[in-house]
Amino acid sequence: MLSGRILLVAFEGWNDATEGASGALKAIANQVQAQTLEAVDPEDYYDFQFSRPMIETDPEGNRILTWPGTQLLQASAEKLSENPALERLYLLLGIEPSRRWLSFAAEVQEMIEDREIDAVIMLGAMLADVPHTRPMPVFKSSQNPDFIKLFDLELSTYEGPVGINTVLGQTFEAAGIPVLSLWGSVPHYVHNSSNPKAALGFLNELQSLIGFSFDTSELAEQAFEWERGIDDIAEGDDEMTVYVSQLEKQRDAFDSEQASGDALAREFEKYLKDNPESES
Repeated sequence: MLSGRILLVAFEGWNDATEGASGALKAIANQVQAQTLEAVDPEDYYDFQFSRPMIETDPEGNRILTWPGTQLLQASAEKLSENPALERLYLLLGIEPSRRWLSFAAEVQEMIEDREIDAVIMLGAMLADVPHTRPMPVFKSSQNPDFIKLFDLELSTYEGPVGINTVLGQTFEAAGIPVLSLWGSVPHYVHNSSNPKAALGFLNELQSLIGFSFDTSELAEQAFEWERGIDDIAEGDDEMTVYVSQLEKQRDAFDSEQASGDALAREFEKYLKDNPESES
């Protein structure tokens, strides 16, 4: 279990198939009534034709524009008074920037410099040949020698295209902040909607890593309904039923052999090599 001040990071976009990673951090943000400490200027890093601003109506009837961006968040004063331990938990949540990644990474690093972050956990999700009926496989990786030893990890040898997670991870490591990456595999055949089961899987992983307990009941209910909905679709599609059954057998065999981290790493690296320009 990690101690000290921890930063959790997730970005919507290439790194976040079916919004599994960002969904987990949004669930945490809601529970701790997270407040924005700092935010990047969206004009500097986003292409608004690609990541468009959203218009909403607030409770008073005012029309509000919400711009794509990235925020550093922490629990509200009320939640901190209820649980002072939350003071050591920070969230970095946003949309993958469209441009100027080096400047973006430098600005994010400046955001956390004075907050004495001791460890960073990066979350990402990828489309893979996994069944929706099984728990989400999670691959852990790190380039930090201490984390590799602590979590019994293999050093990643992946070479190829990367997302903003990797760029930030390199920046944090260069500043002496160890980084642990969690990559979840989500079913590629249901990629057009958010996946609450993936978000729940990440939330459970985080609880065991950072020592905080979160209410998972809402996500669990959403995950149940999501899975039942996919089941209903499969029941009316013989080809899909057969395919899901094959994936279940493969996953069960994979799990029964207590698959090594190397096998999950190969699955992750194969995905990135096969999908260098994929969007979630």
